[in-house]
Amino acid sequence: MVFVADVSSIAYDALKMAVEHVLDKIKEGKKLVTEDILVLYLGTIVSDLREIRADVARLDSRIDETNKRIDETNNRIDEMSKRIDETNRRIDDLTKSLTAQIAETNRRIDETNKRIDAVQTTLLEMQKLLIELVKSRR
Repeated sequence: MVFVADVSSIAYDALKMAVEHVLDKIKEGKKLVTEDILVLYLGTIVSDLREIRADVARLDSRIDETNKRIDETNNRIDEMSKRIDETNRRIDDLTKSLTAQIAETNRRIDETNKRIDAVQTTLLEMQKLLIELVKSRR
């Protein structure tokens, strides 16, 4: 890569000298040949290319910064996902515990209802017996 940069630098210097030579011809009022116009055109293109390379380098830098920010955001999202997963696990555990407690409470209510039904049946039987007892005493 260093070799390419050296060649590029040498080529740029040669083109710069050629452009200066053509500019001297223009200052002297000499007629330009096709090659002179091509050298001027290449000088313009090389200048534009240097600007474009600088812009690309700035864009690369901004893209790298943006990628870092995206990576940081992804890390925060991953941490948040872990916290959400932990919270969901705790909610699931709490749901299981509450479901078990509700089931136990329902079982106890059912047992109490059976006992109340049994007491009501006994009271009805006692009431019938008392009615019969009262009728038989008359």
